Amino acid sequence: MKLSEFKFELPLKLVAQHPAEDRDLAKLMVLHKDTGEIEHKTFKDIVDYFDEGDILVTNNTKVFPARLYGNKEKTGAQIEVFLLRELNKEMHLWDVLVDPARKIRVGNKLYFGDGELVAEVIDNTTSRGRTIKFLYDGDDQDFYKLVDSLGETPLPKYIKRPVEEADRERFQTIYAEEVGAVAAPTAGMHFTRQVLKRMELKGIKTSPITLHIGLGTFRPVDVEDLTKHKMDSENFKVPKKTAELVNESLDSKKRVCAVGTTAMRSMESSVTANNHLKENEGWTDRFIFPPYEFKICNALLTNFHMPESTLLMMAAAFGGYDNVMKAYQEAIKHKYRFLSYGDAMLII
Repeated sequence: MKLSEFKFELPLKLVAQHPAEDRDLAKLMVLHKDTGEIEHKTFKDIVDYFDEGDILVTNNTKVFPARLYGNKEKTGAQIEVFLLRELNKEMHLWDVLVDPARKIRVGNKLYFGDGELVAEVIDNTTSRGRTIKFLYDGDDQDFYKLVDSLGETPLPKYIKRPVEEADRERFQTIYAEEVGAVAAPTAGMHFTRQVLKRMELKGIKTSPITLHIGLGTFRPVDVEDLTKHKMDSENFKVPKKTAELVNESLDSKKRVCAVGTTAMRSMESSVTANNHLKENEGWTDRFIFPPYEFKICNALLTNFHMPESTLLMMAAAFGGYDNVMKAYQEAIKHKYRFLSYGDAMLII
């Protein structure tokens, strides 16, 4: 398939600037992939689509406040540093993006807060990318606490408003545990304790994988021929317990639902020769677009994504290209909210 086949007009007013008042009161579109039938529901109705023995696989990565604002030594010029990933824990080496990039050179020292945190630029990686070393002598726990207090929730740039205190909690799933993501696994942000409890009472299982979302998930595709696009690698882990529970559901011909494209990519990167899920840990750069034969999941929960994004491509690969593109037109017509703080789509 070609990039241009995933173009559509997204009205800017449908890009959600705030989350729904209550997580589980977001809209839920249910797309039946065999028939193309579409239902319009509320997220808390999701429980009705699963039965005892079914399993939902969540991504328990936790977003950290990755956006730091500081000043350059000598000039005092204001700078923004976006922490992408930790390269070396002992040396406090980080892979980052900087803005304005042209002013930040190797050897520059950068100051954050009232100088409690200082970093030195030690390498260039890409046009906006740098490797920096934090000059910090305290223990790891104190370092992360300091980053946490000085950093800002890394809301995507398409949210055109200042970050609010409430974003710290809402730009996160309620089951987030493993710190390491610079963006939230948004499909899971609709779950509440009440919805998860209702699922548990019905005998529906939930089990986590971890995939630390980097900016690569959102990197624009700039080649018309999709086979030439390369995804950035992201670190993931499929625990033994999750693999066992998923395989139980598969063997019982039950529903296995990936909560989000990140959970789906992790599982599709961990398939045994007989199409079961295996315990696994490592890096994945798997890029899923139509046509693609999914090995593990028979259901996908996801949000509504950008035109021409890899996330839309995966949804189309799973739900069928025609079905999903038609569903997106329905979503626009019914004023569904798009992107991170937007509404959800269940494909079954």
